[in-house]
Amino acid sequence: MRALTWHGSKDVRVETVDDPEIVNPRDAIIKVTSTAICGSDLHLYDGVIPGVKSGDVLGHEFMGEVVETGAGSSLRKGQRVVVPFTISCGGCFHCAIEQYSCCENSNPAEKQDMSATLYGHPMAGLFGYSHLTGGYSGGQAEYVRVPYSDVGPIGVPDHLDDEKVLFLSDILPTGWMGAENADIGPDDTVAVWGCGPVGLFAVQSAIVMGAAKVIAIDHYPHRLELARKMGAEIINFRETNVREALMEMSGGIGVDAVIDAVGMEAHGFAVDNMLDVVKQKVGVGADRASALKQALLAVRSGGRVSIPGVYGGMTDKFPLGALMEKGLQVRTGQTHVQKYTKPLLEKIEDGTLDTTFLISHRLPLEDAANGYRNFKEQQDTWTKVVLKPGMEH
Repeated sequence: MRALTWHGSKDVRVETVDDPEIVNPRDAIIKVTSTAICGSDLHLYDGVIPGVKSGDVLGHEFMGEVVETGAGSSLRKGQRVVVPFTISCGGCFHCAIEQYSCCENSNPAEKQDMSATLYGHPMAGLFGYSHLTGGYSGGQAEYVRVPYSDVGPIGVPDHLDDEKVLFLSDILPTGWMGAENADIGPDDTVAVWGCGPVGLFAVQSAIVMGAAKVIAIDHYPHRLELARKMGAEIINFRETNVREALMEMSGGIGVDAVIDAVGMEAHGFAVDNMLDVVKQKVGVGADRASALKQALLAVRSGGRVSIPGVYGGMTDKFPLGALMEKGLQVRTGQTHVQKYTKPLLEKIEDGTLDTTFLISHRLPLEDAANGYRNFKEQQDTWTKVVLKPGMEH
């Protein structure tokens, strides 16, 4: 089959690789009909995530048709499904309390040492996201093996086309959980850093959850305009002092909740962020956390901090004093996708949530390398790339 493989920083290629096979009774094989490039894929593309090996198949946002099932799978051949990027067994302590991205069993034992050393506990399995997370082949391919297929995938009705439901695989639940973790009330002012795909869905989710005011922060004009069209007020951080603007927009008290949808490769001209850029490029591994640092200083005392943005290592000059002295509450984590797919599918069906506005480009799988390059370099206009295996050039 054809698949997008990683060969180093800024080097991804569509190549012929072995077809996936059933290796466990709970497995299923999916023929991929749509797959997307995620903002967190760019961390792999930039070479800042450890544990990626040459030839690894990338991609964790995908859906398709079931073509083969193991004896223990609950899926049926011919069924259309969306597959969560989190691989979860459904039976461990964490899965039982719907903390699916903390699954204890989906990361093979022989691959757990690296993440356990970094984080104190091993990570769960994720599709196409390094050997830290199990080394599973991803979905930017013609076919993919789905472990624990009786737990993860959700069937989708035929009247909903791929583009309406594809983002149930990751970024829609991630934006929704990011807003949910901000514990939004009807009188709240909420600020969202980053108007990439997750940030825009966090903006949309916060509005649906009833926030009184949602403020979107970015520096790309088109992405800010998308947020404005949804009902958010906007701040271009290259034109405005963000903290001063947020104080004015919140009546001088500070915003009630902040959502960092940027993560480890933040832009910014602060001295500490520019130093982090250098460290990241030379392999020191310092996450560029300028958005999070800014959010911690901008949120009001006693406020809430939600972090759906991906962080993978350490960061310097972290305002720990602000976190403690202001009495802030922090919630973060990889998304517990399986918890959200069914209720969010219902919101898509009834028109409460729209997902298609985000898609800017549709490309054949064979053009995936071009999609990565432009998604990285043209982020204002390449807001979301959907890849279609079998689509003609």
